[in-house]
Amino acid sequence: MKRVLIVGLISIGLAFSSCSTVPLTGRSRLNLVSDDQVLPMAFQAYNQFLTENKNTVLPASNAQAAKVKSVGNKLIASVKTYMNSNGHADLIKNYKWEVNVVQSKELNAWCMPGGKIVVYTGILPVTKDDAGLATVMGHEIAHAIAGHSAERMSQEMVGQGIGTLGNVALANKSKTQSVFNTLYGVGAPLAMLSYGRNQELEADRLGLIFMAMAGYNPQNAIAFWQRMSQASSGSQKPPEFLSTHPSDGTRIARIQNALPEAQKYYKP
Repeated sequence: MKRVLIVGLISIGLAFSSCSTVPLTGRSRLNLVSDDQVLPMAFQAYNQFLTENKNTVLPASNAQAAKVKSVGNKLIASVKTYMNSNGHADLIKNYKWEVNVVQSKELNAWCMPGGKIVVYTGILPVTKDDAGLATVMGHEIAHAIAGHSAERMSQEMVGQGIGTLGNVALANKSKTQSVFNTLYGVGAPLAMLSYGRNQELEADRLGLIFMAMAGYNPQNAIAFWQRMSQASSGSQKPPEFLSTHPSDGTRIARIQNALPEAQKYYKP
């Protein structure tokens, strides 16, 4: 009982001493891990994923891959511009951007910390056009930019009692690696990380700005999420990248509220 109390007090202390704000939105968050700790794991996991799925990764010469990479490169350029213009260039200085397309029926896309992006061909009929694709990719990139992976890892670590007070250093590197592997499903065919509702809505908001700066009308995001809702309505459970996410109605309403802000960045 005493040990449980001590662990609980340490976790509470960590939560209070390690709170920070998302630089782009000002939301308060828990952050126990740094990019120096997370990015090497992300790069290794991404390379492992590509190796394990090498037979389904489309070559750059493939038309679908070329389209995704083209939209991705425009979004990456807009992210760099946004971050540099708003004093956050340091947050992406160690990013190693990369975009790959995987042949799969999954309605899925994700971006690991450090700018490692994967889009599944199964979602392309739903994205329909470049603007729809920019909606998905902008949203996933926003998760990385806002540090949502580190936040999820921090929450998991507190739940497991991993960490120490003082400089909030990680107690055990192998345990940290284990947390990362659990969240990302390393060794599994799919990346398993899912985000909370606040993180999802935050990624929507930032994604709208990124797609607008890349030259895609953010108004098109609403049509994409409507199509996504229809595409996933017949399944028993939502696609992995929609699990624990806000309801379709909530998401679309919040996007509509965020559109005036995003439209300021859109130049056709």
